[in-house]
Amino acid sequence: MNYTRFLTAASSAREPSVIRTLTEIMARAPKTVISLAAGAPNPNTFPFKTATITIENGKPIQFEEEKMKRALQYSQSAGIPELLTWLRQLQIRLHNPPTVHYSPSQGQMDLCVTTGSQDGLSKVFEMLVSPGDNIILDEPVYSGTIQALKPLGCNLINVSSDEHGIIPDSLKEVLSKWKPEDSQDPKKNTPKFLYTVPSGNNPTGISLAADRKKEIYELARKYNFLIIEDDPYYFLQYTKPWLPTFLSMDVDGRVIRADSFSKVLSSGLRIGFLTGPKPLIERIVLHTQASTLHTSTFTQLMVSELLHQWGEEGFLAHVERVTDFYRNQRDALLACADKWLRGLAEWHVPNGGMFLWVKMKDIADSKQVIEEKALKNQVLIVPGYAFFIDKKAPSPYFRVSFSIASPEQMDVACQRLAQLIKESL
Repeated sequence: MNYTRFLTAASSAREPSVIRTLTEIMARAPKTVISLAAGAPNPNTFPFKTATITIENGKPIQFEEEKMKRALQYSQSAGIPELLTWLRQLQIRLHNPPTVHYSPSQGQMDLCVTTGSQDGLSKVFEMLVSPGDNIILDEPVYSGTIQALKPLGCNLINVSSDEHGIIPDSLKEVLSKWKPEDSQDPKKNTPKFLYTVPSGNNPTGISLAADRKKEIYELARKYNFLIIEDDPYYFLQYTKPWLPTFLSMDVDGRVIRADSFSKVLSSGLRIGFLTGPKPLIERIVLHTQASTLHTSTFTQLMVSELLHQWGEEGFLAHVERVTDFYRNQRDALLACADKWLRGLAEWHVPNGGMFLWVKMKDIADSKQVIEEKALKNQVLIVPGYAFFIDKKAPSPYFRVSFSIASPEQMDVACQRLAQLIKESL
């Protein structure tokens, strides 16, 4: 893979920070080395001395004074070593990317920790997107992605989806305006990447079928574009075996995968991680050196201690418990929707994630019903237009989350919503 054509001028111009490099050297250096280099604050001045984190059904995580000093100090921009090692082994177990055994120049698999997957994705977009670039995504799409991409001045090209995810024929139709060899000519402006949320999509709850992923990956090879696999709901798949990922198919080093612990450990910890070809992950780390410096050392250490205590089996057992909870929540919402909304709206059963994507049958635009009438009747729901590139276009859809509300609250909300729809017909 030649990654030169994908990089923006800003990303290509990034150089390593001398001070950040010294910080990382010092982290690996013997204790006999005396550092007069980095401007790190003296940890003896920190007011926080110790901490104990209580874990459900596990041993407490202890931050004694020396560990606390490290937790509150600067650390490596790519992530603390013990967390990166654990995550690397997890990715190999779950996805076994072909690129694990490649050389760095071939696109060898690499990882970095990010301050939530949104932070990582925003840095990926800055690395890849220049004004006028063509970017492919499938609508409806996570609203945060639209917010991140639109200001970059790129052309957002939609491909159609159904209850099984992206329709490969729709992608082929989009790509048909180019020839495979056009990617060698910058003037042809071939698409740089396809962005997709393949598991339990936000907002639709659908997952991209395995056979379609294989076909889409082959199209990426043929037309030489990257795939951004944004997969925060990967661990919240309601059927087994879990679907194979684009990362597991990546023989070229053309997949950048974003994972998150927000849905299974904590959203407030802001711990995510990117996996992809080393030449591109290195660009992300350089961006981090010039922006946030690194993700919170304290939260990285806390998560790392937990994961090492659990081991991979313990982590996956926790994931199973979380998934069972959300599956029950989903089933409760589906029962309420069937009770009150059947005949007024339609939906597909979500096979992952936290959302039900609902289409009103006889109302062309959900905006007024959802934004004005629903709120007045004490129901808060997201109108469908929020998930489309053209927010002025009417949309009969709305998104319902089943993550927090109790089954009893869902029942009342669906009853109120049904009454509003009837009044709006």
